[in-house]
Amino acid sequence: MTEFLRLIKSIIQSIPYINSPFMIKLIESIVLIIIIWLIKVLVVKLINKNISEVKTQYHWRKLINSTIFIIIIIVVGRIWFKGAQSLVTYLGLLSAGVAIALKDVLANLAGWLYIISRRPFNVGDRVQIGEFAGDVIDQSFFEFTLLEIGNWVHADQSTGRIVHIPNGKIFSQDLANYDKGFNYLWNEIEVVVTFESDWQKAKKILLNISNTKGENISKRMENQIKRAAKKYMIYYKELTPIVYTSVVDHGVKLTIRHLCETRKRRGYTEAIWEDILLEFAKNKNIEFAYPTTRFYNNKEE
Repeated sequence: MTEFLRLIKSIIQSIPYINSPFMIKLIESIVLIIIIWLIKVLVVKLINKNISEVKTQYHWRKLINSTIFIIIIIVVGRIWFKGAQSLVTYLGLLSAGVAIALKDVLANLAGWLYIISRRPFNVGDRVQIGEFAGDVIDQSFFEFTLLEIGNWVHADQSTGRIVHIPNGKIFSQDLANYDKGFNYLWNEIEVVVTFESDWQKAKKILLNISNTKGENISKRMENQIKRAAKKYMIYYKELTPIVYTSVVDHGVKLTIRHLCETRKRRGYTEAIWEDILLEFAKNKNIEFAYPTTRFYNNKEE
């Protein structure tokens, strides 16, 4: 690399009317950046040509961009700082000069290093950080990007907004990952029937419906928990749906608790509710409850 830099410098010095050391360094930096950029474009084209899977292409492109960024900083830094003959010395001078002025930028770079080393999430994961939740669709040196879910849209569905989160937020905000280790969520559906209803029969109907809807994924749940338990302290004794009974002021509340896939919560909830409406309609001794007001007339009653 040193010999290559000397060659470029000698070519630039041979150009007439360029005698200023500043201009020589500037042109040398621009030429090097263009050469490195052309190499990057060529490598990316080769990757796109030989790799058909979109996700693999994306990861390779991000790796190349990161590598090129670091190479440019090192090479251009050696041009402008002749005394910095090692990466450690150059980075020391650079950090000493900009630590205060670029505090947020450095925090974002530190966050990026943390994200790529510890992997709290990957592109494609569904996460929540602070008040924002969504699917991670991009990562870069200074920020990661979410396709937002929730907000004014119910049941964790997309709003269509793109949210850019600075990488430094990873150190100051709580992060929740919907997909890390275990790709299922516990979902609850509350059904309230009147005190006069046959709540025991209603409970059996709800349990039967929830078991029917969840029977196809129970085996996959078990396999994922076994894999996740090797890394995290995750332990569920029972994975099958359950219906809890409690009393509220206007009736008997039956709460279905079941596991469902992260991105299908609304679909499962809809399917279960449709079955509940159909089954309850067949039973005249089961009625939905809702808040009501009753008046007591002492003289008449």
